[in-house]
Amino acid sequence: MHSALISVASSFSELRNKEVINICDGSLLGCISDLEFNSCTGEIYSIVLPGNGLLASFSSKNRITIPWRDIERIGKDTILVKYSGEA
Repeated sequence: MHSALISVASSFSELRNKEVINICDGSLLGCISDLEFNSCTGEIYSIVLPGNGLLASFSSKNRITIPWRDIERIGKDTILVKYSGEA
């Protein structure tokens, strides 16, 4: 089991209020807008961020999808991820 799972927030609303930071370059990627999961098992596959742009929240074109396995740490205010820019 991945270490990030141990300290996962108890609800989606808690997760989406945390800033996602890329540990590869220190950039702020944004906040979670959605989760992709297996509806039968409840397993989370990835977190989804809206990407850049004024209307990014309404478009899936520039969204950022980060696999759950790439989450390094879920902290009180931030989520640290390894993101190479490839989905």
